Amino acid sequence: MKVRVEQKILDKNEQCAEANRSFFTKKGVGFVNMISSPGSGKTTILARTVKDLMGELHIAVIEGDLETDRDARRILEVGGQAVQIETKGSCHLSARQVTESVHKLQLEGLELVVVENVGNLVCPSDFDLGEDSRVVVLSTPEGDDKCAKYAKAFVKADVLVINKIDIGAMLEFDYEKVASEALKLNKGLKIFKVSAKTGEGMDVWYDWLRSRYRKNQG
Repeated sequence: MKVRVEQKILDKNEQCAEANRSFFTKKGVGFVNMISSPGSGKTTILARTVKDLMGELHIAVIEGDLETDRDARRILEVGGQAVQIETKGSCHLSARQVTESVHKLQLEGLELVVVENVGNLVCPSDFDLGEDSRVVVLSTPEGDDKCAKYAKAFVKADVLVINKIDIGAMLEFDYEKVASEALKLNKGLKIFKVSAKTGEGMDVWYDWLRSRYRKNQG
């Protein structure tokens, strides 16, 4: 009986996700679902991205957290659009929450919406939000064994961003091990090594966003 209830919940989410996908497609707006463990630096990556690409790629962010609007305020502080979802205990965002939040954004001229999902490599991996790309962030302090331990997060991703490379050597983080294990799970995965703090490697990440989501390529 419990399995049937969970299946119903997932079915309802899938229907809403497809509606989101159709909505974004009709609007000509890209939609990225970014997932990671807590503390990987998702918000720092996004705040720097919004700031550095302002005037070039129009990005809005939907922030997901159990409590507080701190992450949304960080996006607003650099001049971006942001909506905060407080899940009040839920370990992931749902497609319905995205639907409700999108209508709080100014969509005119927007090229990309990024959802920063609740910090968790498990639950968010099971819930489609209607995204056209999924990005997983792994930071060097988390260790280089996460691809094997949390395989589903990497199997479904389009991009792996390895963050905090400025301290990777100190932590003896094995980039080759991570790349090898990630690509065994997902041969098409793109892997970018960055430091959102120093800016190192961010241009490659920006180039991927530009090539995929900028409407005016001129």
